[in-house]
Amino acid sequence: MVARIFRPSRNAMQSGKAKTERWMLTYEPEVPVSVEPLMGYTSSTDMKRQIKLYFDTQEEAIAYAEKYGIPYQLFTAQDDTRKKISYSDNFRFGRAQAWTH
Repeated sequence: MVARIFRPSRNAMQSGKAKTERWMLTYEPEVPVSVEPLMGYTSSTDMKRQIKLYFDTQEEAIAYAEKYGIPYQLFTAQDDTRKKISYSDNFRFGRAQAWTH
């Protein structure tokens, strides 16, 4: 079973970057999810889907996978490039466009 090593993205509902600096090791699903016909619940017999291991660095996650002989795929994410904006720039003198109400 192949494991994925990655840094989780930030929550779309929040602007903060909490819990995005840690690296996560999860397993790829081996068995597809099945739908229970009576109630419509989704279930799977693959118990390794529930395992999520967190590491402080990428090297620690790779060392863990190699120590226990777990084949892995490494996914590196691009860091956010945030544009610095200021509210006061809306009212500065040399604006490209005139300020209107």
